[in-house]
Amino acid sequence: MASMMQPQIILLKEGTDTSQGKAQLVSNINACTAVADVVRTTLGPRGMDKLIHDANGSVTISNDGATIMKLLDIVHPAAKILVDIAKSQDSEVGDGTTTVVLLAAEFLREAKPFIEDGVHPQNLIRSYRIACNLAIDKVKGLATSIEGKSLEEKKSLLSKCAQTTLNSKLIGGEKEFFATMVVNAVIAIGTDDRLNMIGIKKVPGGNMRDSFLVDGVAFKKTFSYAGFEQQPKKFLNPKILLLNIELELKSEKENAEIRLSDPSQYQSIVDAEWNIIYEKLDKCVQSGAKVVLSRLAIGDLATQYFADRDIFCAGRVAEEDLQRVAAATGGTVQTTVNNVIDEVLGTCEVFEEKQVGNERFNIFSGCPSGRTATIVLRGGADQFIEEAERSLHDAIMIVRRALKNSTVVAGGGAIDMEISRYLRQHARSISGKSQLFINSYAKALEIIPRQLCDNAGFDATDVLNKLRQKHAHASGEGAPYGVDINTGGIADSFANFVWEPAINAINAATEAACLVLSVDETVKNPKSESAQGDAAMMGGRGRGGAMRGGRGRGMRRR
Repeated sequence: MASMMQPQIILLKEGTDTSQGKAQLVSNINACTAVADVVRTTLGPRGMDKLIHDANGSVTISNDGATIMKLLDIVHPAAKILVDIAKSQDSEVGDGTTTVVLLAAEFLREAKPFIEDGVHPQNLIRSYRIACNLAIDKVKGLATSIEGKSLEEKKSLLSKCAQTTLNSKLIGGEKEFFATMVVNAVIAIGTDDRLNMIGIKKVPGGNMRDSFLVDGVAFKKTFSYAGFEQQPKKFLNPKILLLNIELELKSEKENAEIRLSDPSQYQSIVDAEWNIIYEKLDKCVQSGAKVVLSRLAIGDLATQYFADRDIFCAGRVAEEDLQRVAAATGGTVQTTVNNVIDEVLGTCEVFEEKQVGNERFNIFSGCPSGRTATIVLRGGADQFIEEAERSLHDAIMIVRRALKNSTVVAGGGAIDMEISRYLRQHARSISGKSQLFINSYAKALEIIPRQLCDNAGFDATDVLNKLRQKHAHASGEGAPYGVDINTGGIADSFANFVWEPAINAINAATEAACLVLSVDETVKNPKSESAQGDAAMMGGRGRGGAMRGGRGRGMRRR
């Protein structure tokens, strides 16, 4: 009787939503596959684009997996994992974001029937991890090194990698043109890891082929005062002074109080202010610099002063551009004009101001340090240029990674088919349930060539059968064969220069799938609605209460 009278234990706050067990896991898998279905059609050279219209009214057209995943406002906690792996793939590798999301979702889709049949998730996770390690070892074995090649050969190989990336983008029609530009930009910054050393400037108008690469720094003409047009717009081997101070006539009003006993003394204070600014300008001129750039404003007085002495100046230069000029020209940004020595001045072969479309650009080329480059993008609509910028970012990341890791593998679904064949073969040598799980992992890898065919409008079953037959050759000659997007058949991806760096997509996708499989309970805390309600009531009393009792401010007397 006493046991029946025991009070009920309340562990969680009232209204807390908990869901657990098999149903919860299946729900998470369904959410992840639903997310993958959104980006599924964007994969490959014939992938479609997505038009995303957000709450602010801005429109984005993209087929970059990471961009789409960021813009989708996903609220499901498990599905957010896919967004995170797409972001990490984007920051780490640059390309392959759609691939990662598709693979992770397909691993989960293959795991779903096993979960429904009562298999413990940990058994699946263990087998998936084993399969992942085997797959990565196989990729390393199939990779081709580009080390030890001459610069020209290396450029050619890297250009092929960039073209593979740009194939699936909006600017795929001009892939050779842009691939060369990207490779030259990445080689220009050398071993410097800072990607912001490659600037991308967008100028609407013209066509894509009007885009050009500046071996140095280019930025838009900044706001300028009268007198600017009298300044020279081209210099050969100029000295460049970089500042982080204002060159403006300012009345000293910051916490300064001056008491005058004689009105005539007022003029001496005004003169002192003028002397301060003239002294600063004199020191800039004495330094021998012919180009003066500042992150802060350069006023009308200073602009005219420099114009009279044949010096070019630009104020309010963006921090990023100033840092790139400093890196390229070998200058140092100064916070004072006192004691400006030659060592802190930068230099370049040619400085000129040039018209690009409707904009005027300040261009520094032939820089001694060289560690920077600028791509000026032209094109029709703003959305088009935005997407072109995202595409070039992916290509830059891929080329940079290929340079660092110096290994490439065959693309076009070839590497996925080869790993799939290898894992199926390996699974036959294992006894127990693990054989089934590794087999399902191998089957999931086929989603990449299958989706490439679907997106191009080919018969996926037919093409996959041809690929399986080709990859089954014991000699291994079929290993580089992938989907031929142009004919709807199969082709040697390596011979067709469809290359990609040995990417970590499989590793990232497996980790994400294992993470989702390891979750068996979701606890959702209730929002403190009552607390919010009380706050609203208090606010109402504070403002509206006074109005009810008496007249509010601004109310007319009756």
